[in-house]
Amino acid sequence: MNNNVSINKKIVDGILTKPNENSMSVYALGGLEEIGKNTYCIENKDDILILDAGVKFPSKDMLGVDAIIPNYQHLVENSKKIKALCITHGHEDHIGGIPYLLRQVKIPVIYAPPLAASLIKDRLKEFKLTKETNVVEVASGKDYLIGKNRVSFFRVNHSIPDAFGIAVHTENGLIVSTGDYKFDWTPLGHRADIERMTSLGNEGVTLLMADSTNAEVEGYTETESNIIKNIDEIFLKAKGRIFISTFASNVHRIQKIIEMADKHKRKILVFGRSLERIIKIIRQIGHLKIKDNAFVKTSDISKFKNKDHELLIICTGSQGEPMAALSRIARGEHKVLNVKKGDSVIFSSSPIPGNKLPIEIIVNKLIRSGAYVFENDTNKRIHTSGHASQEEQKLLFNLLKPKYFMPMHGDYRMLKKHGETAVEVNVEKDNVFICANGNQINIYKEEAVLGKSIDAEPIYVDGKDLSGKTTSVVRDREVLSRDGLITVLILIDSKENKLLSDPVILSRGSFYVKGSGSIIGESISLVKKAVTENLNSEHVTFNSLKNCIKQSLKPFIYKIKKRNPLIIPVILNKN
Repeated sequence: MNNNVSINKKIVDGILTKPNENSMSVYALGGLEEIGKNTYCIENKDDILILDAGVKFPSKDMLGVDAIIPNYQHLVENSKKIKALCITHGHEDHIGGIPYLLRQVKIPVIYAPPLAASLIKDRLKEFKLTKETNVVEVASGKDYLIGKNRVSFFRVNHSIPDAFGIAVHTENGLIVSTGDYKFDWTPLGHRADIERMTSLGNEGVTLLMADSTNAEVEGYTETESNIIKNIDEIFLKAKGRIFISTFASNVHRIQKIIEMADKHKRKILVFGRSLERIIKIIRQIGHLKIKDNAFVKTSDISKFKNKDHELLIICTGSQGEPMAALSRIARGEHKVLNVKKGDSVIFSSSPIPGNKLPIEIIVNKLIRSGAYVFENDTNKRIHTSGHASQEEQKLLFNLLKPKYFMPMHGDYRMLKKHGETAVEVNVEKDNVFICANGNQINIYKEEAVLGKSIDAEPIYVDGKDLSGKTTSVVRDREVLSRDGLITVLILIDSKENKLLSDPVILSRGSFYVKGSGSIIGESISLVKKAVTENLNSEHVTFNSLKNCIKQSLKPFIYKIKKRNPLIIPVILNKN
């Protein structure tokens, strides 16, 4: 249990510490103490309602890992209770886990906003899972009866069209999840449904779960309209080709950039699978009304040899990713494009923590090639967040007036700060739950307390494999990088159950063998004793031999070297 979680002390000794059959629980399988894999559940004795099913992208040091997903074991064990999955919006950290979830449990129906529904259908087609569930498009303000719960969706502002919050009316109180949100008074898409939020607040919100991404950011998040205006000024002044790189998830901005290119009579060239996919889908569902001839293919680039002012290239690579289109273009390694004097390159993004150096390397290469480079700065903003800052979070608390609050979607420091903001506005300190994935909040008759935790360790995915083997591999890599490897080689006679020679100890990255004669000698003695005792026991197996080697050596190495190396026993059998 997270020791920093606040508990409503008035009822800690009451019925909720051991929930009865009429109580319910709210918990996250992903999205707490991290950015990504948002997956939240509302469960009673008969029903489980899942809110979002996201994926988290691996860090650069997780080689061979394609995605990180929640541990769905609790849902597998209670699969008959699952009634539906409700989606707030179409970003991968909210829908990317759906194919993996569907391969483990049956989801009868997925309720999703129009754009998210289209993205989900496209992904299910890719994974050959179209027959596994039914995807239903939702409308703002309409009620949906799901099990014992009445669910409705309300519009919020975000960096993607069709972003919604979710209100779940249960027999134990009203639960509200914002999804990712901000308040943008001049939005590029629909306006936030302030009236609906006010109405929910007047009904009485028992538990609010709200996005914490910008909890540490003071003031208000910049309106997206200003960003588009500043980018338009760059378009107006540019004499040569324009390259622009932004997050593929920032659908509103991509939409407006394409419309801007059409206005300035520039043909559009797109590089990057994620960009191509999102542009195709927003055109299909009517969010982007632009003719086919606005786009050109790579084979048409030669037609613009002396018409640089007529071309816009939208590409991936805003974070300096080595294999992304913009990085390869900057290095002169792209098959059809390079950067030349007079080009304008726009980074409509901000560096993700840890990515500043790769971006600077790319920027220097672009400038060296003669390009004008535009990055986001305080004087000329060409990027803004899709998440609420502190003043917008305060507005939300005033609109919804929650009794209890669970900050979600954020690192621990973000969750903690968001909780402090809630207390500043109108939530009692003891009614704020700073939870970790797996912590359960038990609710009974609109009273809540922290209950037991369930397993919510992350699962690492390699390709479409869900066996958990990749998770073990990643953990082994972490051990190897930190504590090294020890190989123990023994030679036995399985017929005689006899050790034929002293064990051989090999160390790589754990300690330096030369000059460690006493450690090697003691290790050999410990392993020899353990193996001999095991061989003399009634039930000898190769697994039991391997386990006894590990158990004899591990505590000794830690005591001497304060390391927990990966110990690999190798058993050679004379027979």
